[in-house]
Amino acid sequence: MKTYYHFTGKTLRDGRPIPPIGEWLVHDGPVLMCGSGLHASKTAAQALKYAPGELLHRVNLSGDLKHDTDKSIGRKRKIIASIDATELLREFSRRVALDVVHLWDAPPVVVEYLKTGNESLRNAEGAAARAAAGNARNAAGNAARAAAGNARAAAGEAAWNAARNARNAAGDAAWNAAGDAAWAAAQDAAWNAAQAKYDTWFNEMVDAEFAKAETK
Repeated sequence: MKTYYHFTGKTLRDGRPIPPIGEWLVHDGPVLMCGSGLHASKTAAQALKYAPGELLHRVNLSGDLKHDTDKSIGRKRKIIASIDATELLREFSRRVALDVVHLWDAPPVVVEYLKTGNESLRNAEGAAARAAAGNARNAAGNAARAAAGNARAAAGEAAWNAARNARNAAGDAAWNAAGDAAWAAAQDAAWNAAQAKYDTWFNEMVDAEFAKAETK
């Protein structure tokens, strides 16, 4: 049976307790995507978009299955393994932020914190350092978007320039149309590449964490 991923907090979204590992949770009403039923995602990175808390579960889904691009739904869901992903999420955030730290003039204490996760660094250099290091913990989303945005701009500019070189042959109208199309395509490609990289990182980290849990 296919494995899916599902995040929860200390309880399910409706306040019910999280079922024990190996026990099927059954939904009695209609199964409607984003409406009613039991959800999960095919990858951990997809599940992260919907995470209400730090507990990550590998699950099976069954019964009236429906699939969307980043989530699935069924009538029955069974947890087959669980981890507390708190530290994994922090490590992933630091890794993504470190990947794009060159885009701003980060204080050394911030760079060191991103590399090590050493909480004592947050108190190493006074209030300014504490604030900078604290902000770094939450910087992954903005940093990733900034990196992708810069990549989109750079790739788009390159595509625009390539299209501009064809201006004499194609004429103004065709040149403008080609430039606009190339710009849009290059931006989307760069954005998708950045997202795919970070999704791969996260999925690999999750697989490693579940493997560690299995050996304990």
